[in-house]
Amino acid sequence: MFGCRFGNLMYDLSVVILTFNSAVFIKSCLDSLFRQDYRGYEIIIVDNGSSDSTINIINEGYPGGALLIRNDRNFGASKARNQGISCANGKWVLTLDSDVVLEDNFLSNTMGFIQNIDGDIGIVQPKILKNDKKTIYSYGIYLSVLRRFYDIGKGRSAGSEFNESCYVFGACCAAAFYKLEMLEQIKEAAEKYFDERYFFIAEDVDLAWRAQRNGWKAMLYPGALCYHDGNSSNCDFRERQYLSLRNRYYLILKNEGAANYIKKIIPLLFYDFPRLCYLFFANPYIRKNVLRKLYISFSRFKYNNAAI
Repeated sequence: MFGCRFGNLMYDLSVVILTFNSAVFIKSCLDSLFRQDYRGYEIIIVDNGSSDSTINIINEGYPGGALLIRNDRNFGASKARNQGISCANGKWVLTLDSDVVLEDNFLSNTMGFIQNIDGDIGIVQPKILKNDKKTIYSYGIYLSVLRRFYDIGKGRSAGSEFNESCYVFGACCAAAFYKLEMLEQIKEAAEKYFDERYFFIAEDVDLAWRAQRNGWKAMLYPGALCYHDGNSSNCDFRERQYLSLRNRYYLILKNEGAANYIKKIIPLLFYDFPRLCYLFFANPYIRKNVLRKLYISFSRFKYNNAAI
C-alpha cells in the first residue's frame, strides 16, 4: 500500500495537486496557494513523470513547502489523486489541477462555509471560471436522464446566476473539496478513491455517483472563486474524444444497475447512435481502437445493484 497518512488528522484540509509537464502552470498555482489568508492546510503534489522543468520549479521555488510524490511515468489522473489522498492528513481534501489559480480568500471562505453545512454533504464545488475570468468553466456536474454528464454553466458568461448555494450532482475535480470520511466510506478497495480504470475524464462523475448511492450530497458554494486554463492534461484531442466516449459507457454499465440499465438501453442507443457513427468515421483513433479497447475494457466491469 502506498499510504503515508500519520494516523490522526493533523489538518483541516489537504490540498492534492496533480502535475504532468506542468512547468507553464505550476508556479502560478502554488503562488496562489501560498497567498491564501487561511493556514490550516498541507500541500501534496503528485507528479506523473514530468519530463520538463516542473520538478525543478517545485524544488527550487518552494523547498519544504509541499510533500512531493514522483511517479516514473504517467499513471493517469485517477491513480495520482489516489496516491495523494492516501497521504492526506486533513479532514477535507481539495483536489487541484496544476493550471488552477485561486482567489486569495478561496480557502478561508470555503472552509468557513464547510464548518456550517450539514453532515451528509461530502462534496463542495467552488466556482471555476476560465482564465479570461468572464466565462464559466464549471459550477458542478449535471447528469442528465440520458446519462450524459455536463459541467454546469460551461461556456456561459459569469454573471448574476448561481449566487446562492445549491445542490448539484457532483463536483469537477479540477477544483473540488471532498470530505475524507466520505472518501474512506465509498472507496472501492484500499486507497482506490477514484476509479483508476477511467485514467482521466469522468472519474469525478463516477465518484459522485458512488457518493450518492451511499447517502452523501454535493453542493455548489458560490463564495469561492478560481480560474482554470483547462489544458493541464496534455492529452491529444482524439484520445480525449475516445476517453470521453468510453468512460461514459463505463459510468452507465458500472453505476446504473442492471434492471435500470435494461430499461434505458433502447433510448440511450437511439440518442447516441448518430454521434457514435460520426465519431467512428471522423476520428481515426476511435475507428482503430474502439472495438478492441471497448471489448477489453467493458469485460472488466460489473453491474451495481443500486441505481439513482
